Amino acid sequence: MSKYKYEIIIYWSQPDEAYIAEVPELAGCAADGETYQQALANVEVVIDEWIETAQSKGRPIPQPKGKLMFA
Repeated sequence: MSKYKYEIIIYWSQPDEAYIAEVPELAGCAADGETYQQALANVEVVIDEWIETAQSKGRPIPQPKGKLMFA
């Protein structure tokens, strides 16, 4: 389970032939995977790296807002 509470959107990308996981609140934060679970695990690593990089550069880190979009 992720220690962060950011919304993650996961979808199948036919051109990439992979699941894509995006974190809308963290600009450019995304990952892919061969399975839904792998995409989720990969994006959790990328979230950690995104936050570590922002902290090291003194950039603001957005607070999670919860559900951003409605299906």
